[in-house]
Amino acid sequence: MTLHERLDGMTIGSALATRATADPTGVYLVDDGGALTFAEVDAQSESLAAALANLGVGAGDRIALILPACPEFVVSVFAAAKLGAMVVPLNPSLPTSELQYMLRHSEAVCTITIEGHQGMDYLELFEELMPQLPALRYLVTVGEEDLWYDDRIFQYEDMLSAGSGRDFSATAPEPGEPFALLYTSGTSGKPKGVELSHANLLWGAAATAGALNMTDADRVVGISALFHVFGLASGLLAALVSGSSIVLQVDGTASATLDAVEATGATIHFGIPTLFVQSLSALSAHPRDLSTLRLAVVAGAPAGDEFITDVSDALGVPTLAGYSLTETSSVLSISRPDDPEEKRRFTVGRPIAGADVCIVDVSAADQGVLPVESVGEIRVRGPGVMVGYYRQPKQTAESYDDDGFFRTGDLGLLDEEGFLHLVGRTKDVIIRSGFNVYPREVEARIGSHPAIHEAAVVGVADPLLGEAVCACVVPVEGAIVTDREIVDWCRETLADEKLPDLVRFIDELPRSDTGQVRRVELSRTAEAEGQSA
Repeated sequence: MTLHERLDGMTIGSALATRATADPTGVYLVDDGGALTFAEVDAQSESLAAALANLGVGAGDRIALILPACPEFVVSVFAAAKLGAMVVPLNPSLPTSELQYMLRHSEAVCTITIEGHQGMDYLELFEELMPQLPALRYLVTVGEEDLWYDDRIFQYEDMLSAGSGRDFSATAPEPGEPFALLYTSGTSGKPKGVELSHANLLWGAAATAGALNMTDADRVVGISALFHVFGLASGLLAALVSGSSIVLQVDGTASATLDAVEATGATIHFGIPTLFVQSLSALSAHPRDLSTLRLAVVAGAPAGDEFITDVSDALGVPTLAGYSLTETSSVLSISRPDDPEEKRRFTVGRPIAGADVCIVDVSAADQGVLPVESVGEIRVRGPGVMVGYYRQPKQTAESYDDDGFFRTGDLGLLDEEGFLHLVGRTKDVIIRSGFNVYPREVEARIGSHPAIHEAAVVGVADPLLGEAVCACVVPVEGAIVTDREIVDWCRETLADEKLPDLVRFIDELPRSDTGQVRRVELSRTAEAEGQSA
């Protein structure tokens, strides 16, 4: 029986209960504080679920998680699953304006948050935010602070104690019901909430675990963003369904990750290209014993064939590439360890089990399916494809074609052996260190500066970031403005990954006869200037 078949009909809560019963002493989570077994995570999530149920949190409610990769995040995910509630994982590094939008849009009734992270005081932040979030009834804080509590604010440890040993009633969800609401940017850069069901996420988890031959002997490292679909499905849940252990890292730097491999005996190293680029330098400066590794997996951003070879040589293991989308519950296509080396270097492997992938000619009126070795838009349907965009039925409908295939917006081709090659994108997006950056959002912010006449934002190839964000700026005549001022102006409202890495001042933007900005020309010029600098 395949892993997918064993998970058929399960929810995320029942998958944990099954694993905890079959392998109670198996180590699930490893971090600086020690280790937690499957049974311990199951018991703690039961306690937290009971405490939340006592507050009236239940089926269908949204529980926001503003936490780094820590055990509290994991326990909270499974507590929500046991209640039949939904989780809304949010990046703790988001600007206040984006956090407020997502909390309000999701109508989260409870938020579980770290008290302080990377210089941000979340207790102080929520003191300002809670009056502006009418749906938010409760705040659960993770940390040591004992101040500023009222009848709506609780400490995480107190909640575990209060719920320990208590029964609670909950409506068991169906596998097809939404479980996670993950925010991703739309074509305008505005956040869209992607609804993924229990079945969606477990399918994506099983696909990753199956492709990588994950077992209870594996220990996974390199997952530092559990709020991201790859960290949630291919990391946390893939480890659950395979019985593997996952090393939780609040510090996701290359040096810390390599140290974790050596200290924990990790066997699988996940990461975005930026992490592996930094790892190559870190290993040169300080070699580590990486003999326990058996695989490296690169996902989240394009990776060139030479890069795959360099990583394999440095780590001494096969390096696999994956193609991941939030709307497809993480991995859509991935290399396998037994694939020919040429395929592992030049492709993102074969589509996962159950994924029906086709290549469509978007330039043709009938948008027909293209034959093998033809470049077109990648489209997919299957059990991993999202429930839809939360509260956006029109956007959801427009994301599918008449045959029910999801439009990825990415260009690729399927070769004669069924391997998927990524070629480019039909949609205007920059992938910087695994994060999608939509030019229009950055351009709007730069254009609001009083000294700027207009701006165009493009991606340029970068060995560390994959793509760097380059702002091509036309100042107002006679104005005096610096590149640092532009970046600081953007920082007031944009997340760090959206800030321009480069700022070019030009006299005018190149345009086509129809007035469209020639972005390819801007990108090529910026890359040429960078190479000659």
